[in-house]
Amino acid sequence: MFKAGFVNIVGNPNVGKSTLMNALVGERISIITSKSQTTRHRIMGIVNGDDFQIVYSDTPGVIKPHYRLQESMLGASQSALTDADLILYVTDTVESMGKNADFIEQTKKTGVPIFLIINKIDLLSSQEDLENLVARWKEILPQAKIYPVCAIEKFNLDNLLQGIVDSLPENPPYFDKDALTDRPERFFVTEIIREKILTTYDKEIPYSVEVVVEQFKEEKNLIRINATIIVERESQKAIIIGKGGEKIKKVGSLARIEIETFLGKKVFLELFVKVEKDWRNKDKKLKSFGYTL
Repeated sequence: MFKAGFVNIVGNPNVGKSTLMNALVGERISIITSKSQTTRHRIMGIVNGDDFQIVYSDTPGVIKPHYRLQESMLGASQSALTDADLILYVTDTVESMGKNADFIEQTKKTGVPIFLIINKIDLLSSQEDLENLVARWKEILPQAKIYPVCAIEKFNLDNLLQGIVDSLPENPPYFDKDALTDRPERFFVTEIIREKILTTYDKEIPYSVEVVVEQFKEEKNLIRINATIIVERESQKAIIIGKGGEKIKKVGSLARIEIETFLGKKVFLELFVKVEKDWRNKDKKLKSFGYTL
């Protein structure tokens, strides 16, 4: 008897969805920063066992959209409610329980089995606090099975994994047993570069940026990568480059080191900056960058 299914991870920004995904997959699939709205796409991570295959899907945090890009991100989260065999609704010990109540209601109405994951339990001061939190969530999502975890410390993840496997339907595998994700290497290169931008720049800059890999050329002992950083305004371009090119050199250096680790090969990385005015609100541009609307 082989079991396989799609396990979709949803929830509000900054509750640790990507950290949980990476811990469950055992590889660094999703980028992680302290900033909200880090994840923009649905990203699959595949775990294979002797008699099971779990296809996890990390999704953007649920937000009220203010521009077309955010509408696409919300659409990715909502679609994850309808094509799952199991939903992992992730919350944490500090967020407001009433946040995005509409999305919680949508989750309840799917008819899909739900695991409520209470992350960051290391921040609680007592067992009583945890029990109170669990009791309150049982009122909100009475049909959900609740798992308190600390994803960053991998606490209680073995128990969660067993619960997931037990809940999978009987199916043949959907992907080859050696598959780790449905995304190509180029995608992860763009995500690594974007992560370094998120951690290097402040305020609105990281949210106005898209990254496109223009060249990915594999040679015998080297991979040559040319990537373009897309911004919305000339003033943002100047900030990305920095005085004397200092900022973009820092991003390139940090990204190159991590890309080399990810690809297992020496990398020559060149970064360029281009202005595409108001790209976050242009459907044609969003589609070309891999977003669906």
